[in-house]
Amino acid sequence: MTDPTGQNRAVLPIPDRQHLGLVTYDAKDPDTEFPPITPLLPPTVAPNVLVVLLDDVGYGASSAFGGPADTPTAERLQSNGLTYTRFHTTALCAPTRAALLSGRNHHSVGMGSITETATSAPGLSGLRPNTKAALPMTLKLNGYSTAQFGKCHEVPPWQTSPVGPFTSWPTGEGGFEHFYGFIGGENNQYYPALYEGVAPVEPDKTPEEGYHLTEDLADHAIDWVRMQKSLAPDKPFFVYFAPGATHAPHHVPKEWADKYEGRFAGGWDAQRESILEQQKQRGVVPADAVLTPRPEAIPAWEDMSEEMKPVLERQMEVYAGFLEHTDFHVGRLVDAIEELGALDNTLVYYIIGDNGASAEGTINGAFNEMANFNGLAAIETPEFMAEVKDKFGTKDAYNHYSVGWAWAMCTPYQWTKQVASHWGGTRNGTIVHWPAGIRTKGETRSQFAHVIDVAPTILEVAKLPEPTFVNGVQQSPIEGTSMVYTFDDAEAPERHDLQYFEMAGNRGIYYKGWSAVTRHSTPWLFAEVLPALDDDVWELYDGSQDWTQSNDLAAAMPEKLAALQRLWLIEAVKYNVLPIDDRRFERFNPHIAGRPQLVSGNRQVLFPGMKRLSEHSVLGIKNRSFSVTAAVDLADGVTANGVMIAQGGRFGGWALYAREGRAKFVYNLLGMTEFVIGSDVDIPAGSHQIRAEFAYDGGGLARGGGVTIYHDGREVGSGRVEQTQPMVFSADETTDIGDDYGMPVSVDYSGATTFNARIDLVQIDVGDDDHTHLIDPEEVARVAVSRQ
Repeated sequence: MTDPTGQNRAVLPIPDRQHLGLVTYDAKDPDTEFPPITPLLPPTVAPNVLVVLLDDVGYGASSAFGGPADTPTAERLQSNGLTYTRFHTTALCAPTRAALLSGRNHHSVGMGSITETATSAPGLSGLRPNTKAALPMTLKLNGYSTAQFGKCHEVPPWQTSPVGPFTSWPTGEGGFEHFYGFIGGENNQYYPALYEGVAPVEPDKTPEEGYHLTEDLADHAIDWVRMQKSLAPDKPFFVYFAPGATHAPHHVPKEWADKYEGRFAGGWDAQRESILEQQKQRGVVPADAVLTPRPEAIPAWEDMSEEMKPVLERQMEVYAGFLEHTDFHVGRLVDAIEELGALDNTLVYYIIGDNGASAEGTINGAFNEMANFNGLAAIETPEFMAEVKDKFGTKDAYNHYSVGWAWAMCTPYQWTKQVASHWGGTRNGTIVHWPAGIRTKGETRSQFAHVIDVAPTILEVAKLPEPTFVNGVQQSPIEGTSMVYTFDDAEAPERHDLQYFEMAGNRGIYYKGWSAVTRHSTPWLFAEVLPALDDDVWELYDGSQDWTQSNDLAAAMPEKLAALQRLWLIEAVKYNVLPIDDRRFERFNPHIAGRPQLVSGNRQVLFPGMKRLSEHSVLGIKNRSFSVTAAVDLADGVTANGVMIAQGGRFGGWALYAREGRAKFVYNLLGMTEFVIGSDVDIPAGSHQIRAEFAYDGGGLARGGGVTIYHDGREVGSGRVEQTQPMVFSADETTDIGDDYGMPVSVDYSGATTFNARIDLVQIDVGDDDHTHLIDPEEVARVAVSRQ
């Protein structure tokens, strides 16, 4: 395919062509003539493109797909667009996003799991090969304006620091000219760690002043679209709007949650029945669809304690309000595009979830979901949960809902996020809206589709070829199938008829209506003892007769099952799925996983002004002894106050700081308990070294230890931390020198975070008693049980 000047768009960037006509000596010569300089543009038929990808929304959550959360924007786009009822994701966030933006299967682009568990295996490396260029890069090199707003979870841990490399960042080889959002799997909606391009930035107001991340992202997206259409009206845009919502923490202004008060008193079992009835009325499942049974691992609503039921109700009220709030701000962006007169010729993909609903919140839900990720969920007792119920959704919680609600939000299918074997983990409601290019309106489409189909669809509607070379590198074929054939033909034969699935050992294969699947692991049981892969029990379903995978035919049709199992293995070899890696906590350790580590050794020196350092950018101090030393210079007559170094935030972390002249060390355990150790004397004027030493008890994970504070080597205070976090402090808070950006680690210094004296450097030293190299799931389970 060529552009109007005859240039080949299959080679990107399009090579510049030298003018070989007459060159005069004097520019005033009347024979002087050169072709005009023209801006690079895609073919004139190319539409604008808006891809909206919500986070952790199950098929049955949105009202557009029969769910309890009102989503009028989704319904509005449905009425004038197409509803896809068999659209699939990968069952996990980063893999879905990598597949979406490349048009290739997630293992093909190294994203077999989240980046934090990357290994050295090609399918799990966290690195997209340069032979598989990102869709935004292809569009940019063809003349599109490109921008991303929201979540980017595709940057490998060792590349998340301010020194890069930025090849995996949106504005690097991701192909986006503009990025405003966050790097990582989730973020605090009230205190986000934001970047503009690759530079850290702070929100322009506080939660008390009405700040919320989703609104902020929508504001920036709207401003950018308006600017783009004002300054480059002839260029189409590609906008990728990927808010952190509705991933935990479920944060939403109280009035949005209160709208749902009392709506969920019947519990999750009754909710599933109600959703299925609505789904049938809306035509997003067939009239004969069967509600799949509740797994034994999930308790019945009636079996939950009376003490917990009000807590569980509030969790779901908050979540429903969170989803409606998110849809509202998506609507603001859609309205802004319409006000510019651009909506009719904008291809909109509204993908309601990057996987099924998240069942990572434990049976009782969570006040701080980091507790479960540290194997310490048992700390949050029912009594505690009842005490903090009214904090859910606010800045004072980092909350998640119960597994039961996640299961209900995946109605009518089996299982949830992470379970790639069953449709509950991978089937997401999707709406396509493009009035200028799709004649039919308000119809449903039931052809099988997958997130890898989005990229080839966009290229086809833009009349752009799949590139054969990008930046000098020969490209491998796109693996998705364009969905354009379905736009005006509801009965068109299915073209994407073969698709593998795999996540954390949960695996399946779809082929011409049939699916063979096996569930290997349970999302919320991080210490689960897993069976051998060959011992997994496979199931067989006939999708032409069984929409919800409710009737297992494995025993009746063993030959059919065996054929599909073999086909799964063939596809797994083709797309780098092997070796299957079902390790959990172990892969958080880079030494075990075999991935690079930005900082290694036993010492790291940090300097004032350094901020937004992810946990992967700082020497690991968990499950070992360590010391942190700050070289400071205090002016005469100044009383020392403020933070010397802080890692993490309100829901887990530690800091060395000064308050009212005296050095202190705080260890914040999951936002539930603060262990504060202070010195007995003031920091004197002049240059001094302030050090806190932590002596780990040893003997396993999450142990406590003694803390000693020193001035220039002289002991000035001591105390004890009774328990520590073994795996992660925070998914969003960072390490900061000379301040504590975001939400402060400790209430003891909140309001006075900036250190009021000179800091020359901060040094972290760790001991050699590293206990993380022997992470035994049984030991993690023992730690959790011991806290009950």
